[in-house]
Amino acid sequence: MHTYDSLTVGDRYEYRRTLTMDDVRAFADVSGDDNPIHLDPEYAAQHAPGGTPIVHGALLMAVISKMLGRDFPGPGSVAVSLACKFLRPVPVGSEVVFEAQVFEKRERFGHVQMKVYAYLNGKTAMGGDAVLIPPKA
Repeated sequence: MHTYDSLTVGDRYEYRRTLTMDDVRAFADVSGDDNPIHLDPEYAAQHAPGGTPIVHGALLMAVISKMLGRDFPGPGSVAVSLACKFLRPVPVGSEVVFEAQVFEKRERFGHVQMKVYAYLNGKTAMGGDAVLIPPKA
């Protein structure tokens, strides 16, 4: 676990995960987003970029949320905001590298701004910003 005081601009954390069809189905069940572009290989063959089912963009953001709340900075962190842009689709079954990097510390409020990314085969699939309140010492 990292505290506000222990974080330094430039600190970074990386997490790898293969996002499976089971992950996508579970996310669809929880979120209600059962768009066939994510779940139906026949539909995706006709309509999805690359012709295969793609991971929900919000699932990528959920993994970032897990990372921030469990790994870096970790337990006790409170999200203030998370905003991302989706730059390329992620086919189901892909290994994704997620990254968070401390961009700015805001002393007045005890907030930390992070740059967050999801990479597919070394290319940015999602990028954005997160603002958090990490735990105090």
